[in-house]
Amino acid sequence: MVQPRPFITPRHFDDPAAALAHVQHLYEDSIGYLRESLQRFVAGENPPEHVRACYPYVRINTETVARAPSRLSFGFVAGPGAFETTLTRPDLFSRYYHEQFRLLLKNHGQQLEVGMSSQPIPIHFSFAEHDHIEGSMGPERRLLMRDVFDLPNLAAMDDGIANGTHEVPFGEAQPLSLFTAPRVDYSLQRLRHYTGTSPSHFQKFVLFTNYQFYVDEFIRTGQALMQTPASGADDYIAFIEPGNIVTRRAGTPAHPDDLLGVAPPRLPQMPAYHLVRSDGTGITMVNIGVGPANAKTITDHIAVLRPHAWLMLGHCAGLRNSQQLGDYVLAHGYVREDHVLDEDLPLWVPIPPLAEVQVAIEKAVADVTQLSGLELKRVMRTGTVASTDNRNWELLPQRTPERRFSQSRAVALDMESATIAANGFRFRVPYGTLLCVSDKPMHGELKLPGMANQFYRDRVDQHLQIGIRTVELLRGLGVDRLHSRKLRSFAEVAFQ
Repeated sequence: MVQPRPFITPRHFDDPAAALAHVQHLYEDSIGYLRESLQRFVAGENPPEHVRACYPYVRINTETVARAPSRLSFGFVAGPGAFETTLTRPDLFSRYYHEQFRLLLKNHGQQLEVGMSSQPIPIHFSFAEHDHIEGSMGPERRLLMRDVFDLPNLAAMDDGIANGTHEVPFGEAQPLSLFTAPRVDYSLQRLRHYTGTSPSHFQKFVLFTNYQFYVDEFIRTGQALMQTPASGADDYIAFIEPGNIVTRRAGTPAHPDDLLGVAPPRLPQMPAYHLVRSDGTGITMVNIGVGPANAKTITDHIAVLRPHAWLMLGHCAGLRNSQQLGDYVLAHGYVREDHVLDEDLPLWVPIPPLAEVQVAIEKAVADVTQLSGLELKRVMRTGTVASTDNRNWELLPQRTPERRFSQSRAVALDMESATIAANGFRFRVPYGTLLCVSDKPMHGELKLPGMANQFYRDRVDQHLQIGIRTVELLRGLGVDRLHSRKLRSFAEVAFQ
């Protein structure tokens, strides 16, 4: 039997701050109950009944088909009915939740209902950042934990809402968010594992790369910035590396949690580095390594943090004889031969270029290279990028890949860009790609060690600075224009 928790009557709010405060109270009460019960269990106590605590929820009811008076592409529901979502980690998502609550109240004039859902919090998602409770139990005790506490339920974590395949059972509320609370918690755990840093350090703009050289340059840039005092309130205030190693900007007070960081014995699979701003709109860089599987894995999880944009900065094979090593390729279309997203996002779904991102990248290239007009076009080509899951595509017989690339008008080939763009489209995260030609296998220019070293020295710093400049331009553009209707479906969820 399940040990009953006292019933908490749902409350209604017309103030977003009060609604958020109640969400925080309900969540902290549930997490506190689970942690206390788990501590007693680890100490040897056997609860008489199954221990369960649930996530809070927020709901709004509307009765009109009238369109909400909003210029934004989010912040309102699609029509009449009940809409709700479960919520987690209000400490981490406080700014985000407050803004979503504010927009719902503004656009619909209806109170928000906040209460306790019937969705259990898996015990694994109740652990604090530095808890390692399971390690202190023997195998038999760990096995018994399955009978006492709720474990993660994959049926509550699928991506049906984001994929557009979710069907609401009759009589149930429609979704308010792309992700349920268990799905968010699952990704937060995975982010910590894959990147070696706390999800709380991730910034709203994310740069992906497939080469360590870019990360090395990002580290040098971040550390150099930290040596100079901030010149304004909007400057970067900290640089964070795997293991949650924090370097604060000169003149910036330290945080007590800074001392908890420990350098890992080895780098995680996809290490993340964070150039932090106080409002969270700094830059996170992740070395995703090689391959579309990694690209899908990391973007699946970063998506729950609702970034404002993510960009791919990496190397590619130039497919045109007119290209030179070191030239840039700005992707305006993608040939998806990566296959990792075929079940989630069918190949017949187009992945369009986003004008706001494309313009920002092109301007950033011009700003950093100090080139314009025909000179700019000489070093940067706009065209289709093909992504493949076969690193040795050149060895396939009868030159069939080459034929397909020619038919698609592709100008460059890599293994990650289409995946990152497609998952951006799927999760409504603005995306863009700027690649650098590092070899031309179809034209006999292979990447040899000496050539590669010189190429990296000449291009990596400039390419990274273009990525950082692009983020500055997108940040100045404003969230309202970035999160446009281009990525929204027919009956879209209200949360951004």
